[in-house]
Amino acid sequence: MTIDGQVVSQLGVKADPAVQEIAVDGRPLVLPEATHALMLNKPAGVLSTREDDRGRLSVMDFVAEDLRRLVYPVGRLDKDSTGLLLLLNDGALAFRLTHPSYHVPKTYSVLASRPLSAEETRLLSAGVELEDGVTAPAQVVAEAGHPERLHIVLCEGRKRQIRRMLQAVGVQTLSLERIAMGPLQLGALPEGAVRELASRELSALRRAVGLPE
Repeated sequence: MTIDGQVVSQLGVKADPAVQEIAVDGRPLVLPEATHALMLNKPAGVLSTREDDRGRLSVMDFVAEDLRRLVYPVGRLDKDSTGLLLLLNDGALAFRLTHPSYHVPKTYSVLASRPLSAEETRLLSAGVELEDGVTAPAQVVAEAGHPERLHIVLCEGRKRQIRRMLQAVGVQTLSLERIAMGPLQLGALPEGAVRELASRELSALRRAVGLPE
């Protein structure tokens, strides 16, 4: 082993790989990249992109400057929607969280322009025809005492999917907030705020998509 080019043969020598060059059998020691996992409560009017060539506000504007080059948004919320958005630097986890074959449920709180009829609820739950194909089955439940407030759970993530699904049965979406992704809950995180995921939350996400913790 060498440290900064000097051969080290005695046991117990300490070195800091963050500031020193360490090699074993002539090969540089490369440490695994630290995982960064952030949750943002995205406000309305903000784009779910790393950058915008028209200078519009994006989710990256809410991330600390030293992390902006490391993380990227996982999935999307359209500009008018709010709620839970993940920002990660773990490509395998990001892929599995967003690919429909892994069946990760995303839960939304939706304010509709009017209550749904029983038949409209049945149609949305079974799948409706959109211009890009029939949607997968969804869970659609009206809130007790507020039938225009819906909880919708999807395992897909098509562009503006919930808005288009409701429009297909003649209902407009007045507001849409993502409140959960798999085991992860938005909770009381204020709009526009960002926080690091706790290790237990990151482990739960990995378990949900079959990755080692």
